[in-house]
Amino acid sequence: MAIELEDIDANLETSDMIDIVFDLDGTSVPENYPYILWNELLRCLPWLKDEKSAGVHPLRGSVSGENLLLSKRTKLILRIPAERVVQAGDLTGQQLDIAGNTLVVGKSKQRQLQSATTLHAYIVESNLNEVDFLAEMKQQLQAMNISCNLICDKHRKISEDKQTIRGFGLVLHDLKLPASLKIQSVGLGGSRHFGCGIFVPFKAISGLD
Repeated sequence: MAIELEDIDANLETSDMIDIVFDLDGTSVPENYPYILWNELLRCLPWLKDEKSAGVHPLRGSVSGENLLLSKRTKLILRIPAERVVQAGDLTGQQLDIAGNTLVVGKSKQRQLQSATTLHAYIVESNLNEVDFLAEMKQQLQAMNISCNLICDKHRKISEDKQTIRGFGLVLHDLKLPASLKIQSVGLGGSRHFGCGIFVPFKAISGLD
């Protein structure tokens, strides 16, 4: 299945990671969907298990009780090495069973990572308190020779029957553009397969949610 390439600014820096954006047809998933979704993705794309840098963006939707309600605009987005693009196209047409909820994966597009001075991650994995979490994040950024300011977002968790991932949302701002691409490529913390540590451009610091 061919994957279309969205128009991008030729002046942007490039990365060896890329986002593959799939249309998604479905109505809802359990709020604790990430573990189930990852297992379904491995069923369809077994090579993902060997890509330690691969990640799955959190699904966008509205929380209702214990469910996440999806809209026609909800996309399934994988962040993968660029050389895996053709293989990722095999996901189109697959039906994913998320605890009895069927998601049909549609057509896809490539989306290059774009430099931005402000980035946001929905959750970065950590068992620390807020103060220690920010200190740890600063140390990790310094180890990558990245200088920026940090704002801690809400405390969040991703649960499964036998395990729970905890962490905080995180905003990085006043980034230099090459550093912005680096952070999007490598992320912060672990559990990228479950949506953690994946940064995207963020337009307004006041828009945290």
